[in-house]
Amino acid sequence: MRPLLLVLLVLACAAPAVAQRLGATRGGEQDQAYRAMNQGEILPLGEIRARINVPGARFIGVEFDGRIYRLKFMRGSEMIWIDVDARTGRVVGRQ
Repeated sequence: MRPLLLVLLVLACAAPAVAQRLGATRGGEQDQAYRAMNQGEILPLGEIRARINVPGARFIGVEFDGRIYRLKFMRGSEMIWIDVDARTGRVVGRQ
């Protein structure tokens, strides 16, 4: 019985470190954007948001793929996506 308890204790202690390592290797959108912004490769999201206005719509969130910010807005029951070049701030797509 004791060996099982020891294994469970070791796993419980190791889980946070393993999860942190996995997250660091996969890299999140937020980390990727932060690094690119600090290196001057892209514009900050706040600046992009200040440039993009969708009348009558509420800002829902953003996705980032390394070069494109995809801003999501909601107007009534309609979802609107605006794709913006992260380096220039130019709108490159709208759905």
